[in-house]
Amino acid sequence: MTESSSLYRTPSPATAVSPRQLPSSPAPLPIESLQGVVERLTFHSEDSGYTVARLKAPRTRELITIVGNFANIQAGQTLQLQGVWREHPRYGQQFQVNRYRETKPATLSGLEKYLGSGLIKGVGPVTAKRIVAHFGLDTLDIIEHDIDRLIEVPGIAQKRVKLIQKAWETQKSIKEVMLFLQGHGVSTTYAVKIFKQYGDEAIETVSQNPYQLAKDVYGIGFVTADAIARNLGIAPGSEFRYCSGVLHVLGEASEEGHCFLPQTELVERSVKRLTLPDHEPNPDALLNLTTQMGVEEELVMQGGSSDQAGQFICYAPPFFQAEQNLAERLRRLLTQPLTVDLPRVRRWIDRFTEKTKLQLSDEQRHAVEMAASQRVLVLTGGPGCGKTFTTRTIVALWKAMGKEIALASPTGRAAQRLSEMAGREAKTIHRLLEFDPKSMRFKRDAENPIPAQAIVVDESSMLDLFLANSLIKAIALDAQLLLVGDTDQLPSVGPGAVLADLIASQQIPVVRLTQVFRQAQASQIVRNAHRINQGQFPKLESVSNQPRSDCLWLGAPEPEEGVQAIQNLITDVIPQLGFDPARDVQLLAPMTRGVVGTRNLNQVLQALINPPDPVKAEIVRGGMTLRVGDRVIQQVNDYDREVFNGDLGRITAIDIEEPEVTVQFGDRTATYDYADLNEITLAWAVTIHKSQGSEYPVVILPLYMQHYLMLSRNLLYTGLTRAKKLVILVGPQKAIGLAVRQVKDQQRYTMLAQRLVKGS
Repeated sequence: MTESSSLYRTPSPATAVSPRQLPSSPAPLPIESLQGVVERLTFHSEDSGYTVARLKAPRTRELITIVGNFANIQAGQTLQLQGVWREHPRYGQQFQVNRYRETKPATLSGLEKYLGSGLIKGVGPVTAKRIVAHFGLDTLDIIEHDIDRLIEVPGIAQKRVKLIQKAWETQKSIKEVMLFLQGHGVSTTYAVKIFKQYGDEAIETVSQNPYQLAKDVYGIGFVTADAIARNLGIAPGSEFRYCSGVLHVLGEASEEGHCFLPQTELVERSVKRLTLPDHEPNPDALLNLTTQMGVEEELVMQGGSSDQAGQFICYAPPFFQAEQNLAERLRRLLTQPLTVDLPRVRRWIDRFTEKTKLQLSDEQRHAVEMAASQRVLVLTGGPGCGKTFTTRTIVALWKAMGKEIALASPTGRAAQRLSEMAGREAKTIHRLLEFDPKSMRFKRDAENPIPAQAIVVDESSMLDLFLANSLIKAIALDAQLLLVGDTDQLPSVGPGAVLADLIASQQIPVVRLTQVFRQAQASQIVRNAHRINQGQFPKLESVSNQPRSDCLWLGAPEPEEGVQAIQNLITDVIPQLGFDPARDVQLLAPMTRGVVGTRNLNQVLQALINPPDPVKAEIVRGGMTLRVGDRVIQQVNDYDREVFNGDLGRITAIDIEEPEVTVQFGDRTATYDYADLNEITLAWAVTIHKSQGSEYPVVILPLYMQHYLMLSRNLLYTGLTRAKKLVILVGPQKAIGLAVRQVKDQQRYTMLAQRLVKGS
């Protein structure tokens, strides 16, 4: 194999792509001030405070569109705003509000409009006109300081005065809270959320312990709460700060897959997180604090295994409870007796294989017999080893035995594949467990189990601690469970290493399929996947218009050249090979950052595959443009919309006026208002981690040394095996070789295997 390809040429000086030519973040826009009267509201969300309004500014003939988050806004209000001017591709110039405060209306007509806007319950346009006619420009001072004088106005009785007084106090409270929060560096978006959470108690709560926000307000984490605390003058050595920081560190560790941290490592990480230029925590003080948090049950502390050299390990309570409950429920399930007529099962297998004209290998036959006779079985193996046919046979056997069967997978795409394979409905695990958004709980649990006697869970390597706990809890003790997965893939995105732990515990029966079938051997993707697992460099064919295999390579040596090469593949090569870039191609990258990270590549691919068009509505959120036709990915579990982390969809409509974005996820439609658009992002390029459980006709896989921290054997293996028909690796051999050599088991702190063995 050589570093050249007939389709790749090092760009000449005239066409070379430099970093400056690649899409990059625009320079910050200058902050400007604006004052005016709100003429009308185009849109206002009560939940998020997101608002589109029209403002009349002095010495301007045209109304100005303002966009931002407001706790309460009414026509007639006079506002002083700070923000930036932005050019909307469809609606022109808009003022994006970062901060605001309300001032008194300066004219009689402004006063009338303000009072009669609906801001104050009990005062409509007619009453407002009477009040202003009576008191003139002193109206607001009268309401503020001598409201009983409103009785002087014809048509206003004492009962109406009390109603107006109460409404005025409510509005005054909102203003005070917003001014307080904004005065301490809180953005209007977060200020609205804080007010919605605490109401009149917002100032007191934030003043006493701003770190409470990290627990109570979605979207506000330790970093934001810490910034607010510094603005409030909270001491950097505050116990509130230290406790919140420790829990934040455990949260960060869970994003790396850990269920707990050894106490010494928790202290080390906490010292780094809590250090400021003018403050460095004392490790001994933090050690004592974590011990005290254990006494007060803010942490769960236990003696560690020999791996932790006997030291204490520290859990956030929900992680400990989930791990302990999962182990206990599995042990109960495994101890339930199960009788089966194995000779009858074997006779059925003989008849089934004769009827289908398909033979089971000895490994596969053993797996089917085990599935018939065990409460829980793990079926694992690499690509081409027959997991699909074995699973289909097990489902057919269970059906013949008269069992009610349920099929599930962690993601919608994986569930769809499972359904096609088994010829019957498969659901996502969340749907199988029937999540109830009102109670924020699954309806299916130990008291209300899944109504099935046999359950298949595919892609079970994706199961994290919490989803596995919810699933196992909802399986009836007289049911059977088949977990199908490939342990050589990346572990779950969430905390834990459930499938690996179940196998390592040696308490769960496991069948590992190893024989690669002849028809699968024809695929270079399958053969290379096994080569990679054995630590061998994959056999790759240089890209051409007439490839002989399904596993290709394009050796663009530098990241900038790689971006250009990917563009050439999308515009020239892929269509010539008979694939549609918009429908068939998925780019998978190890990381989000960098020139060949998903963030930059998404902008590049969006411009190529779904460029701007006057007939396509678009919206800008956080510097990212979303356009009708864009492929997007859900970034968090959203139980209200029933879309989950990793689900891929396509934007089918954008309503700028509302504003709302409609996304089609398979057979489901989800609508997002502006405040929730941070839940989705462009998905022309996604990380390999996010691709788990999915398959795509064509995968483009850029691998570069700038990814060296992430490069590993299971990362390359997972990315390669996402492709059904064609995979194209882009990048130097050195990076591919490093990925093959680096065996990163990514040791995760988990005690599930030990709990299954010891029952503790």
